[in-house]
Amino acid sequence: MKIFIDTAKISEIREAISWGIVDGVTTNPSLIRKAVEEEKKDMSLEDYIAELLKVAGPDRPVSLEVMGLKSEDMIREAEILYDKFNGIAGNVVIKIPINTYAGHYEGLKTIKRLSEEGIPVNCTLIMTPEQALLAAKAGARYVSPFAGRIDDYLRETKLGLKRGQDFQKGDYYPWDGKGVDDNGIRSGADLVEKTVMILENYDYETEVIASSIRNARQVREVAMIGVHIATIPFHVLQSMLLHPKTEEGVKKFSEDAEKAGYREIFS
Repeated sequence: MKIFIDTAKISEIREAISWGIVDGVTTNPSLIRKAVEEEKKDMSLEDYIAELLKVAGPDRPVSLEVMGLKSEDMIREAEILYDKFNGIAGNVVIKIPINTYAGHYEGLKTIKRLSEEGIPVNCTLIMTPEQALLAAKAGARYVSPFAGRIDDYLRETKLGLKRGQDFQKGDYYPWDGKGVDDNGIRSGADLVEKTVMILENYDYETEVIASSIRNARQVREVAMIGVHIATIPFHVLQSMLLHPKTEEGVKKFSEDAEKAGYREIFS
C-alpha cells in the first residue's frame, strides 16, 4: 500500500519523507492557507505551493484543488494550476469533486476533458462505489472514497449521535457498522473495500485512495482490504508507531545492555 501524507505543512512533509514511508501528498486550500499562516507568514500562496512541490519531489504526486463548481470553471482552473506548477517537479495532480451543487455532471465532464489533455485527476468526495466507478470510466487517475466522513454520516443520520458530544472526530467506527448502513455501505472501511472490489473487476488504471482517515485502526483495515493508497494525516502516522509495550521493551533492553557493559563495544 502506498502512503500519501494528508497535509500542507512543509515541516510535516519533510519529516515524514525522512522516515522513508511517503509516496505522495494530498492538500486542500484550507490546509495550504493554515500552513502558510503557521510556517511561512512572509511567503505568498504561490511561492509556498512551489516550495511544497519541490520538497515532495518528482516521484511523489501532490494533489492540488480547484475552486470552481461548473465544468468550464474547473477545467480552466485545473489548466492554470497544472501549467503554473507542474513544471516545478512534474508531480501535480488536480483534485476534482465527483459532482457539485451547481450540477450533478460537472465533475465527470471535467474529469473526461482533463484526462484527454493528459492532466491527472484525483476525483474526491466519493461516498459510494458507483460514484468511483463512473469517475474511473471518465478517466480519473485516482478516486478518493471518504471513509471518515461516511463513518460520521452513519453515526449522525442512522444512530442519531452528535459529533463533539457523543463522538469525536478521531474515534474508531467498526468496519461492520453497528447494525445500520447507507444503501448497503456499513462503514467508511466498507466503502473503501467495495470500491476496490468493483474497480479490480475491470481493467482500469485508476488507483483507489482511502481518504478522510481518522485513526490508526482505520489504516490497518484499509490495508487489509488491499487499497492501493491511503492518505493519512501526520498525527495518525505518528500514532501508528506507538504501543506501550514497545516503549517498555526498549527501556528494558537498554537497562540490560547497560548492566552487561554492552556500551563498551561502541567506544
